Amino acid sequence: MPKVLSAVACNLDANILAACLPLLQESRIEAIEWSFDALYKIKEVPDWFRELLTAFSDENRLIGHGVFFSLFSGKWLPEQEAWLSHLKQTSTAFNFDHITEHFGFMTGKDFHHGAPLNIPYSASTLAIGKDRLKRIYNACGRPVGLENLAFSYSLDEVKRHGDFLDQLLEPVNGFIILDLHNLYCQLHNFDLAFEELIALYPLDKVREIHISGGSWDDVGNRTIRRDTHDEGVPAEVFQLLEMTMPKCPHLKYVVLEQLGNGLVTEASRLGFYNDFLKMQEIVHKSSNEIEANLFQMQEIVPRSNHDTGGNLLQTQEIVHKSNRETEVNPFHPLLPLPIGPAVEDLHLYEQQMELSSILETAPSNAAAMQLLQHSSLAHSDWKIEQWDPYMIETAVKIARKWKK
Repeated sequence: MPKVLSAVACNLDANILAACLPLLQESRIEAIEWSFDALYKIKEVPDWFRELLTAFSDENRLIGHGVFFSLFSGKWLPEQEAWLSHLKQTSTAFNFDHITEHFGFMTGKDFHHGAPLNIPYSASTLAIGKDRLKRIYNACGRPVGLENLAFSYSLDEVKRHGDFLDQLLEPVNGFIILDLHNLYCQLHNFDLAFEELIALYPLDKVREIHISGGSWDDVGNRTIRRDTHDEGVPAEVFQLLEMTMPKCPHLKYVVLEQLGNGLVTEASRLGFYNDFLKMQEIVHKSSNEIEANLFQMQEIVPRSNHDTGGNLLQTQEIVHKSNRETEVNPFHPLLPLPIGPAVEDLHLYEQQMELSSILETAPSNAAAMQLLQHSSLAHSDWKIEQWDPYMIETAVKIARKWKK
């Protein structure tokens, strides 16, 4: 297992930077995650921020996180081509250790004013996702990963998500950002046990973990957990971190996230500081325990003269494999990635636009549900007949919050 680094999501936002400053001054931040595509409104990055990014880049401690690519858009769009061009240029300027993107598609015609929503798990979306991940890798030349989604319409989607991620990442030999607050949303909203849900993810593919806070939303007579990133990290998410880290043999980064609009007051910034300290304590404790276990295994190997040959060889292989993984990034593509014409599904794209329109403009939740039942999504791979009415209402709120 590589050394696990305690990181922050640090972007060009006055409140985020103010919250990170004490941690930077105390040299506590070991890596930075930068949402490189969130500067679309800024013509030029200030020199001082570029110097901060370069300092971490030079130490191979800078990771890039995309927000607006809209990975599963059924139609290949000029905005995606421009996004890849920007990524290529940015990857030349900075040495990213890896690049990641969100799962889903962006509602609306303007990705910067849309909400990221789930897609049907079908052969068509799988082909589109694989094609887009190859294009991301070819633009940046760095290992590529995807983040698990916080929002789902149904329990079936929640249970299939981990396997679908696994299939998507196979051609690029990619990895997963396991966002534990996203997982917390799924656990609460669909009344699942941690061990049941975590077993459905390929944890050997987890290279990065996110922790963050969120908010509660009353929907009908239920309370839904939302991934709004505007509050401190709840105790339950710290508990998930403690339980999850030992299960992820290739984990390298644990990242604390919080949006600037949740870091306006001194109290909120102090809460961010304390959340980082708690996260770092858990990271160090877990890492030390894993290293101690590996050391014990190495001690056992030469003393195992009376062990069976098969068990001894197996133990040696585990130790050697662990040693190799501290030196080599295991998530580079294993084969060349030829790129042909962009994979498209225009019928899927029309359905995505229809869904976006319904969520953003329906006069009520009941109207949204009725419109969906009479839409092209009915009796299709979207399986809207299985969608939880409470999650449809939540989707309406999400889409309208992001729309401007």
